[in-house]
Amino acid sequence: MAIDSDTLRERLDRATAHLDPPYAVVDLTAFDANANALVGRAGGKPVRAASKSIRTRALIARALRGPGWAGVLAFTLPEAIWLVRTGVTDDALVAYPTADRGALAELAADPVLAAAVTLMVDATDQLDLIDAVCAPGRRPELRVCLDLDASWRPLGGRVHVGVRRSPVHSARAAGRLAAAVARRPGFRLVGLMSYEAQIAGLGDAPPGRAVLGAAIRLVQRGSYRELLARRGAAVAAVREHADLEFVNGGGTGSLVATSADPAVTEVTAGSGLYGPTLFDAYRAWRPAPATFFACAVVRRPAPGLVTVLGGGWTASGPAERSRLPRPWLPAGLSLVGTEGAGEVQTPLSGPGTAGLRVGDRVWFRHAKAGELCEHVNDVHLVAGDEVVDTVPTYRGEGHAFL
Repeated sequence: MAIDSDTLRERLDRATAHLDPPYAVVDLTAFDANANALVGRAGGKPVRAASKSIRTRALIARALRGPGWAGVLAFTLPEAIWLVRTGVTDDALVAYPTADRGALAELAADPVLAAAVTLMVDATDQLDLIDAVCAPGRRPELRVCLDLDASWRPLGGRVHVGVRRSPVHSARAAGRLAAAVARRPGFRLVGLMSYEAQIAGLGDAPPGRAVLGAAIRLVQRGSYRELLARRGAAVAAVREHADLEFVNGGGTGSLVATSADPAVTEVTAGSGLYGPTLFDAYRAWRPAPATFFACAVVRRPAPGLVTVLGGGWTASGPAERSRLPRPWLPAGLSLVGTEGAGEVQTPLSGPGTAGLRVGDRVWFRHAKAGELCEHVNDVHLVAGDEVVDTVPTYRGEGHAFL
């Protein structure tokens, strides 16, 4: 989607003229366009909404109302229970294993929850913990999904490419764990998930680093070929012990490639709805920026410099510049290298400072998607040049799940 920065800035400024920074907005036109584009990239397979990358119930529900979206990939069990109890979804897959005994007890005590929530496991130790909370004979059958590690380990495993998730890496290991789950009373194995972070979560066109981009693409091609064969074998091994309802994979950055895998029945996306700056480094598709936060200019310490109040909304991951928020509007603003984005003030330099006065807004984009919502109690939904609704974030509803 082509963006005229001057027009966008004028529109956002008009829509929020009655608000005092800092605040966050979601441009609904861009959000909906991204939602439709993600479904189109999924090749006809259902798209599960990654709640970690959204963290606002109203916007998760908005995505799920669109054709092609189905179910939620939650990041904690308490969050999954909350989303089911509040009617956002009746299909919540928890993306990570849980050791939350209170939430497990709540799940085990409610047959409706037990039918709607699927737990993630990668070892029998996790099953033991669940049984210790509530024995199989005193609870409904609990749904579980196996987490297949999707990292690439070439050169006989001497090299590790990707994130370190599950200990279940081979088809044989997946089959062994599936057999163990099938033997355990009180559990039903319904799914398998594998998240290829080295493909979905790694931009293949980092700005100004052409050689690195070429190297990343080479690695991603090799990793995809290896995973295609291994995931297919793992699914076959698991199906010997369970009638799987779904095989989940991918993320915004790998939607086309993952959906092309015949072993995968559904894909996951979330960050692509918001379009954070990390996705500016992707070559195949870049979502339209849909989410912004505004800070107020409070002083001009020197010619060519302005200072905004706040702004230090840094993203998780490796401690590097790519995790810093980016001053976006007006164009021509840069963080100052010696200070970066500060908790209470952020100095900005560049030609874009020339027209800024005390009280003006500077619009930033966050590096990641849902983490923006940990800094605000609500987000203002903008359509055209007006705020059409204001909805609470998880934080605004009193929830901090991690």
